[in-house]
Amino acid sequence: PRYPSEIYGENVFTLKTMAKALPKPIFASFLKQRRGRQNLDKTTADSIAHAVRVWAMDRGATHYTHWFQPQTGTTAEKHDAFLSLVSTFTPGGEEVTPIDQFSGGQLLQSEPDASSFPSGGMRSTFEARGYTIWDTSSSMFVQEGPNGTSILYIPSVYISYNGDALDEKTVLLRSNEVLSRAASDLLNLLEPEAHVSHVYTTLGTEQEFFLVDRTMYALRPDLKITGRTLVGQLPPRHQQLEDHYFGRIPSRVMRVISELELECLKLGIPIKTRHNEVAPGQFELAPIFEESSVAVDHNLLTMDVLHKVAHRHNLRVLYHEKPFKGINGSGKHCNWAMATDRGENLLDPTVRPETNYRFILFLLAVLRALQQHAALLRVAISSSSNEHRLGAQEAPPAIISAFLGDQLHEVLNAIEENRPLKNFSVPQFQSIKVGGTVLDVKVAALPNIARDLTDRNRTSPFAFTGNKFEFRAVGSKQSPSFPVTVLNCAVTAAISEIAAELRAQKGSKPRLSEEDKLVVIRKYIGLTKSVRFEGDNYSEEWTREAERRGLPNIRTAPEAFTYLIKDKHMDMLVKDTGIFTASELRSRYHIINERYAKDVLIEAETLLTIIGQQILPAAFEYRKTLAESAAALKAVGVEAGPEIDTLNEMTPMVVTLQT
Repeated sequence: PRYPSEIYGENVFTLKTMAKALPKPIFASFLKQRRGRQNLDKTTADSIAHAVRVWAMDRGATHYTHWFQPQTGTTAEKHDAFLSLVSTFTPGGEEVTPIDQFSGGQLLQSEPDASSFPSGGMRSTFEARGYTIWDTSSSMFVQEGPNGTSILYIPSVYISYNGDALDEKTVLLRSNEVLSRAASDLLNLLEPEAHVSHVYTTLGTEQEFFLVDRTMYALRPDLKITGRTLVGQLPPRHQQLEDHYFGRIPSRVMRVISELELECLKLGIPIKTRHNEVAPGQFELAPIFEESSVAVDHNLLTMDVLHKVAHRHNLRVLYHEKPFKGINGSGKHCNWAMATDRGENLLDPTVRPETNYRFILFLLAVLRALQQHAALLRVAISSSSNEHRLGAQEAPPAIISAFLGDQLHEVLNAIEENRPLKNFSVPQFQSIKVGGTVLDVKVAALPNIARDLTDRNRTSPFAFTGNKFEFRAVGSKQSPSFPVTVLNCAVTAAISEIAAELRAQKGSKPRLSEEDKLVVIRKYIGLTKSVRFEGDNYSEEWTREAERRGLPNIRTAPEAFTYLIKDKHMDMLVKDTGIFTASELRSRYHIINERYAKDVLIEAETLLTIIGQQILPAAFEYRKTLAESAAALKAVGVEAGPEIDTLNEMTPMVVTLQT
């Protein structure tokens, strides 16, 4: 058998593969373009197009597609064949020669109908032109299709004729760039000798989902149309025995996930973890963390591949956040961090976080982003489906707060109060070693257990988990792109604000002193204290405490949507960071409102159909059976009280359903 490392990425046109297929000057020119140092010229584009066509056709590709992310929560693609016809005219007439062809122009862009996707009024039928443009930061790949063929996928952004972003990816790439500039600026201010030129965001998406038998699924029009059950009740046994989480994966499901992982390995998707989740029929997949835009591509691709593989095994995958009432829903926990071009994680506390001012400042920037723009993060996770999940069965509530854990909480408090740190293992004032402490299990045959720096708070919507933040409130059906974009924007604004404070503190001095840094650190510890919460986010006490702290408690998605176009948040997204234009932001506001209204209307109309076509006819038939039974019993002189009582009990219910 082949090792996973040997299979990994075999269907991906990686930089290494490209380097082998291209002349060195062409490849060098492409790398310069990829780093933003020059435009992609026609010669380079044509050379790459030829190389990738040959590579893809060697793997059975007959078509190519620009693969993009419209604001529908999923992906879109249109397939074009490599086959072209060349005509030559001879005295005997026209001769047609078939050839396989793929030009640089075809690689760089395609033209979908922009009026047929959500645009929030930015496009209409009489102004329908839009463009998909190759995203050179994400590798092209081949997906296997039917009949031994395959398709070349070209990851792309999607814009209007006027250059407005109509997709999820364009704004994510913009946000990554502005965060990189702001974070590099802060790093070079703190450490002038570092010469950091690029900072990127990393992302790991824990994807939860349900798998159900497709035959049973086909019997439920509510599941098929809306993604969740609208009628029904819990069975006597569901998740109350707490025996499904981390239990043995059912063999049928194991076959699906194993096949999925093999497909993902070929596509360069590093799936790391698989396990049963809490609810029956619920499971989770988690990848190794990657650069955020690539991680988003891989998450959406994983969801698509899982859907196809499950179908082959007569199963249906459910991504709805709450397909079944009364048991756990599904989320997409987004584990987010920042790293330099040298691979240093800026959210790594290191051994002594209390003296690692770089870490403290970036940590405070994230907290400041939450404190200033929590409402925006609430917008980013809001949908009609996620509303059913938030605040119940281990899903975080709608109040956005951050959990740091006792030790980092103590670090910030000690710095603010200018006092020694409390040690968590002996009653002395010492430095905290972030590597954690050791637990003695008191069983001789077992080794000592390393205890983490922080406990895990599953009620927190935004928890620090060692060297990253876990944004737990994102819904399982959502694309992670918009939540990560909003987070990037808010953190960028906070980093820029902190950098300005540091420059003001530095004044004319050649570099910042330790005291300069501490002055700014203490200021922002005080400013961000309101957003830190270490307790139970489900409790009524926290709801009241959050109100006292001035944190927004936005209970519904339509209420949340209004914050997207409020001046404070628009200024940050449009003026301060430049991620969106005002028209792009307003169009997104209209799109999410329209999507919410359509989802609710579809559910209402589906429920009415089920009541009218299934429930009421069944109720009428049952009433008829009861009435005939009661009449027959009376005819032979037997008491028909139970039947009549049931009829009397049913009548008002049927009347209510009819009205």
